[in-house]
Amino acid sequence: MKILYVDDEPDIRDVAVMALEIDPDLEVKSAASGGEALSILDESGFRPDVVLLDVMMPVMDGPAVLEALRKRPEHAETPVVFITARAQAHETARFLSLGAVGVITKPFDPMTLALELRAILSRAAG
Repeated sequence: MKILYVDDEPDIRDVAVMALEIDPDLEVKSAASGGEALSILDESGFRPDVVLLDVMMPVMDGPAVLEALRKRPEHAETPVVFITARAQAHETARFLSLGAVGVITKPFDPMTLALELRAILSRAAG
């Protein structure tokens, strides 16, 4: 499975990428901003199976990146999972209403991140 992980916090991003890359079935690319994520998608031809997307980032936040993805035909249906420290029920409902398939709460457990991601994708697939 191909994953694009987007987070402006380098320590969190590095831990997440290392945790995900332990699984040999996962190919992970990362970006430090929404703009960098869109550039990776537009310029590299990378077609992720899922985008893990931090909600709170400067300049272009997670919801803005999701909106930009939905305007690109090749990524309009790519599942997006938000990652956030703001995971109260009303916030989670808002993220899902924006088109995310799930929400992972920070701080997350690196040892179970891949399992949590797969569970969200499995539920979304029905």
